Amino acid sequence: MTKQFSVLTDSQWAAISPFLNLKRKRQHDLRQIINAILWLLRSGAQWRNLAGPWPHWQAVYYYFDQWKSDGTFEKINLALNKMDRQRFGKEAYPSLLCIDSQSVKLSPMICEYRGLDVYKRVNGRKRQLVVDTQGRLWVAQVHSAGDSDGSAAVPLIKDILWTAGERLEKVLGDQAYNGIFAQALGEWSIERSGVPV
Repeated sequence: MTKQFSVLTDSQWAAISPFLNLKRKRQHDLRQIINAILWLLRSGAQWRNLAGPWPHWQAVYYYFDQWKSDGTFEKINLALNKMDRQRFGKEAYPSLLCIDSQSVKLSPMICEYRGLDVYKRVNGRKRQLVVDTQGRLWVAQVHSAGDSDGSAAVPLIKDILWTAGERLEKVLGDQAYNGIFAQALGEWSIERSGVPV
């Protein structure tokens, strides 16, 4: 993890750019748009506070929303994960994934996906994260903190099986994932390949 923001290098841009439509003439440079999104993520600033060398915040948000909706970010993440695994001499797809959630407090003004996690005493949201053994993020979901981990993770099963490919053998999680999630994962994996995960 980097300690501070830095713009995309030429090699990083070369890995990301094939997923973007660069043939069309645009008012804004897509590399600058990506850099602005990365700056927002790193600094935690609000969209409207985007200033400096970046394009206007509404233009940046427009592309962010488009790429989020059409799955561009997921495709980029999948490709970069595969490249990074191969760089370390591993297979492109993992055979083992880990799933867990993290409860996050919300400010009182935010109402969407809000709930109370009674075990951690947090009023807010939960992040469900699926990572490989080296910590690369493969699948993520945000939902109310009041939803139980196992049942809230069931919609992630299709994403997990699509992302990990045929190589997936196990998905590790804590006790919260033993019930409905484990059962549903086993059923989906048998349907997909005839072999339970």
